[in-house]
Amino acid sequence: MSKIFTPTNQIRLTNIAVVRMKKGGKRFEIACYRNKVVSWRNQVEKDIDEVLQSHTVFANVSKGQVAKKEDLVKAFNTEDQTEICKEILLKGELQVSDKERQSQIDQLFKDIATTVAEKCINPELKRPYPVTIIEKAMKDAHYSVKPNQSAKQQALQVIKLLKEQIPLERAKMRLKVISKGKVAKKMKDKIGKFESVEVEKEDRDDDQLTLIFLVDPGHFKEIDTMVQAEIKNGSYLEVLSYKEMASGLEQL
Repeated sequence: MSKIFTPTNQIRLTNIAVVRMKKGGKRFEIACYRNKVVSWRNQVEKDIDEVLQSHTVFANVSKGQVAKKEDLVKAFNTEDQTEICKEILLKGELQVSDKERQSQIDQLFKDIATTVAEKCINPELKRPYPVTIIEKAMKDAHYSVKPNQSAKQQALQVIKLLKEQIPLERAKMRLKVISKGKVAKKMKDKIGKFESVEVEKEDRDDDQLTLIFLVDPGHFKEIDTMVQAEIKNGSYLEVLSYKEMASGLEQL
C-alpha cells in the first residue's frame, strides 16, 4: 500500500480560532486557541505561546497553506513570523461562528454588568447592587454591547446610562492627606473644590493638617498629582479604602 505524503507547505490544525488580516493585496491568517484572542487584546494573557497554536503565518489555515516568505516581507517588511503574528493578533479580524459570536457578546454583557456592580452603589442605601439587577437595568435601557470595546470601557458608559434608570453612583474612595505649614490651607481649599467630596475628619497638630475624606475615584489621579507636587514640603497621601459602603459590609 502506497504512503500518502502531506505537502511540505501544509500544516494541519484542529479545534482552532482563526484571526485573518488582508495586507498588501494578500490574505494572511493565524491559528489561535479559542477564548485567548480577546484575553490577549485586553492584556489579560501576556504569554504569546498560550494564544498561538503555531508561530506560523498562513495563507489559508483551513487548507493548511503556509504564507510565502516573499509575501510576508512585502506586506510586513519582515520575515519574523512571531512579530507578524502579533500584528495580526492586534489588528486582524477574529473569525467566529454566529453561535460563538453570540456567546462572546453574552459573556461581555455579564462582564460589563459585573464591573458596574463592583464600582457602584445605591446612594440611598449605601449598598452595592446585585449583578442581576444591573443586567436587568441594562436590558431595560436597551444597552447594545460593543464587541470591539473592553468591559471596563463600556462600564463607564453604562454607569452614565443607568443613572437615568435607577439610583446609582460611583462608590467613593476614602483618602487621607497630610500636609504642613502654608501648604496645608492651600491643600484643604483645593480638596474642598472637588465635586461631591465629603470631609469625614479634620485634625490639626501644630502646623500639620490631616484630612480624611470621601471622593469619587475619578478624581484620584488629580489629587495624587497635587499631593506629589508638594511631597517635598511634607505632604502625604494614603488610600484608606477603595469602596465606601454601609457599615456591616466589607470595605474593598
